[in-house]
Amino acid sequence: MENNIFEQLAKKYDTEERRKLAQVIAEEVRQALLNLKTKSLLDYGSGTGLVSLQIADLVNSVLLVDSSAQMLEVAQAKITNESIFNAKVRCSDFTKETPELKTDIVLMSLVLLHIPDTKKILQKLFTVLNDGGRLIIVDFDKNDQIDHPKVHNGFLHEELKKTLSEVGFKSNEIKTFFHGEHIFMNQDASMFISSSIK
Repeated sequence: MENNIFEQLAKKYDTEERRKLAQVIAEEVRQALLNLKTKSLLDYGSGTGLVSLQIADLVNSVLLVDSSAQMLEVAQAKITNESIFNAKVRCSDFTKETPELKTDIVLMSLVLLHIPDTKKILQKLFTVLNDGGRLIIVDFDKNDQIDHPKVHNGFLHEELKKTLSEVGFKSNEIKTFFHGEHIFMNQDASMFISSSIK
């Protein structure tokens, strides 16, 4: 991931559009997290915590992991200001290092499209999960209108399921849950949620 661009974006990242989209995502993820109050959640590529801080009440603990220290500064300020006692931040890039930590749930919201080697990051996240743990991915469906050298133009459900299975994940369920205007590089697009078990 091109770190410097996210470092520059950090202070003005939480636009009205991003907040609205995060609200939609958080509502969908909330459905997937029912009855998981005793579990730990790791938000990989958390940015400023737009999604995971909205659902922190559903789990025992939340760890926001991002490779941008500036994004995490903004997230930490929210955690402090909103008195979210079960959330912490950690600056790390799993594409470059394998972290020494374990969690029950990994959430990756609109992050996979920024990572060139999809399979490699899914393998890293597999190792971070406890046995029986869950990986939740929210991202864009394949979109031929998008053409950018640093971003995947979304994902086909069957291809992603195949990759998840190859990594070792079971019960890979994927469904499209939202269609929006100008939400993916200014193009109309749809988002899916994927849930997999280790």
